[in-house]
Amino acid sequence: MNRTVGAKIRHLRKTRGYSQEEVAEKLNISQSAYARIENGESQSWASHIEQLSTIFEVKPKSFLSKQKESPSTKKQKDKLLFRDSLLALNEVYQKLIDQYEKRLQEKDELITLLKREKDHL
Repeated sequence: MNRTVGAKIRHLRKTRGYSQEEVAEKLNISQSAYARIENGESQSWASHIEQLSTIFEVKPKSFLSKQKESPSTKKQKDKLLFRDSLLALNEVYQKLIDQYEKRLQEKDELITLLKREKDHL
């Protein structure tokens, strides 16, 4: 059973694009301890099942079931991830635009101030 669960955990990690080090860090364990979980050499996955479920965005029972994630489910998750990425990028772009507009306004105010000082000389 440990090998089956470990293989599922490895599959989820790889499909989500995580390294062993990243998942181990999220679980607060060493990379070698995490590797033993994936290799089926450790039963400690059971004590981390809630955290693993959160990390991989699956239900805890999915580690014990024999069914893999369907392609349509993966495609839907990929679409959601892509949408979330676009929203995050849009937010960053908007912040950059706001900063540039503020700097342009400051520049205009400085030019106006310098012109006034020049006129008073």
